[in-house]
Amino acid sequence: MEISGTAQHDAWQARALPPVEQLREDLWSIPVPMGGPLRYVSVYAFALDGGGLGLIDTGWESDEGWAALSDGLASLGGGITDVRGVLVTHLHFDHLGLAERVRQASGAWVAMHPADAAIVASPGHRDADRFIAEEVDFLVSLGADRDGAIADVGTSENLVHFTRMAVPDRHLEDGEHADFPGWRLRAVHTPGHTPGHLCFAEERTGLFFSGDHVLPRISPNISTTATGAEDPLRDYLDALASVGATEPAEVLPAHEWRFRGLADRTAALTAHHEHRLAELLDAIRTHPGGTPWQLAGHLTWSRPWEEYERRMRIFAVTETDAHLRLLASRGLVTSDGGPVPTWTLAVR
Repeated sequence: MEISGTAQHDAWQARALPPVEQLREDLWSIPVPMGGPLRYVSVYAFALDGGGLGLIDTGWESDEGWAALSDGLASLGGGITDVRGVLVTHLHFDHLGLAERVRQASGAWVAMHPADAAIVASPGHRDADRFIAEEVDFLVSLGADRDGAIADVGTSENLVHFTRMAVPDRHLEDGEHADFPGWRLRAVHTPGHTPGHLCFAEERTGLFFSGDHVLPRISPNISTTATGAEDPLRDYLDALASVGATEPAEVLPAHEWRFRGLADRTAALTAHHEHRLAELLDAIRTHPGGTPWQLAGHLTWSRPWEEYERRMRIFAVTETDAHLRLLASRGLVTSDGGPVPTWTLAVR
């Protein structure tokens, strides 16, 4: 795998925000800061035939993020009011967050896959109290203590901004082309990270906008949710195999840095998950009858399990559950089918 976004990579190593970059005469990347270890989202801005701009993703909704997006567009000679349309790779706040402010300021349309659009528009996603109740119940079904789950999920005041994200006015199915005049951006449905995650293949230039589906350094979180896909890791690995069969001119991810060598990277991500599945099998062999919550504590993480709490612990447990479901679909493990399933090796 070859690093092509050298300025992004250098900034990452310096723990700094990378610059706005002109990637082609009519294409730019704009870093929009966000909290957490990923630091920023790369928003891609396109000059459209006939005037105006298009965006892929918008960034985390905050005053700092809005200023970064506005200043980035100004640096290329445009502004928020020039935006005609927004393509959203998936429903997460660091990608969809600023879309409503962009739409209100510019009148731009917002498009995403219908599977993610349905989640954003659902009653459970528009009501913070209902969202919390559903997530707590789901974590309890994975083996969490209810009081601990309530503490990890947090209060509605901390989540209310997630309920105000833009409901898209357009849907893009797999294979459809975005309404960006002068471009041939084909939607590629790559479920796993979310049910409706989209990548975009630009057919004239060979560029591949990978969202969070393929990142150059980390593996995106693949988790189960209360209302999500039944086997999200299987979906993810199938989508990885599909996009890995192509070799675009360059991969433009939503985080970290641009790169070349999509087939090598998808192979490495697949190997990572196979290693994780093998580790989970060993944990079940050693600790039979464990819940997803318990089994997560027997896996290798980036820090000691005792230090995990709140959203990081939720991600770890729901990712463990996603791996359990794939092992079950392969016939390698079985659950007792109770309200809080416990897992053992399948008899072969």
